[in-house]
Amino acid sequence: MPSLLNHLRILIADDHAVTRAGLRNLLSSRPGWHVCAEAATGREAVALTEQYRPNIVVMDIVMPELSGLEATRRIRRLLPTTEIVVLSLHYSDDLVREIVNAGASAYVLKSDASKDLLRAIRAVANHQPYFTSPATEVLTKGVRDQNPEAASSVSIYQSLTGREREIVQLLAEGQSCKEISVGLGISIKTAETHRTNVMRKLRMHSVSELVRFAVKHHMIEP
Repeated sequence: MPSLLNHLRILIADDHAVTRAGLRNLLSSRPGWHVCAEAATGREAVALTEQYRPNIVVMDIVMPELSGLEATRRIRRLLPTTEIVVLSLHYSDDLVREIVNAGASAYVLKSDASKDLLRAIRAVANHQPYFTSPATEVLTKGVRDQNPEAASSVSIYQSLTGREREIVQLLAEGQSCKEISVGLGISIKTAETHRTNVMRKLRMHSVSELVRFAVKHHMIEP
């Protein structure tokens, strides 16, 4: 399959306008690379990706309304050929695994974006993965060395449906069931049912517990 490098359409998803502007300037400086759209929330990233069908999405991890990981999952289901480069302020072995499980092809730390992002995009444009050295080591080892407690936490996270993970994030962001129902276009009763179900699955009894869970799984900033 020929390289897309000479005709590359890129969507940027980040909730900070200054960061988006910096990324747009960096990416647009390359011949043949075009930033076709920008998204400020995870939900907007999914909608704009479906509308503009970019070759590559540069996705921040922590996004309002819908996390970058959940947005990545949805984009991969909608457009399997669209490659996703995940950007993050944070690094952890568990995060690497979550990123791969979500379907991203590359993982770049924001602190290294000026030197690594262009390399990552070149790689995924040629349908090759790109991960920083520590992340590559984790992927090479696989899950055999994964901490049992961390593995249990990831398993619980993955037991939630996509909609339930979305509800967890919205609750952790401080939204009420009424606000969630309006935002998602569902009834208040349905929102309340989702809330009850996630609390039961996670064995939690308060929103503060949900907040800690959401922070741990990179849905919201600490």
